[in-house]
Amino acid sequence: MVRVTENTQVIVNHDWCKKCGICLAFCPKRVLESDELGRVVVAKPEECIACRICERLCPDFAINIEVSKDE
Repeated sequence: MVRVTENTQVIVNHDWCKKCGICLAFCPKRVLESDELGRVVVAKPEECIACRICERLCPDFAINIEVSKDE
């Protein structure tokens, strides 16, 4: 996998998230964590490798990975 840092944005839609924890369990780099209310937050965005596992496994489509290309 290619490591993507400053060009990757992990977006979590808290209105759609039901706090199931699937994304937390499967993120290989532990980019996501839950806050004191159980909501998913992007704790370590610089660690994201844009594998999109969280995006694919989220049953509520609450996570979106955006990767911009250098121009």
